[in-house]
Amino acid sequence: MLEVTQHNWETKGEFAATFDGQKAGLMTYSWAGDDKIIIDHTEVEPAYNGKGVGKAMVYKAVEFARENNLKIIPLCPFAKATFQKNEEIRDVL
Repeated sequence: MLEVTQHNWETKGEFAATFDGQKAGLMTYSWAGDDKIIIDHTEVEPAYNGKGVGKAMVYKAVEFARENNLKIIPLCPFAKATFQKNEEIRDVL
């Protein structure tokens, strides 16, 4: 089962994906002031490519942004492409 957890620090944070307890992916972000996060990197372990791990991490970031009235700046090419393909999450841009 895929699980995405968040770790947030003062200036940076990450969303870590695990699949049945195994590391599946990592997406990092940086804070831009008090109301924005910049998604700067997304990586998925090769064994989990094409299984929706990256998308799950982006959607977890969207959920976090909505709950905390934040905006997301997707600098990472994968995150940017995910926002372009999924109109229903663009409210946090």
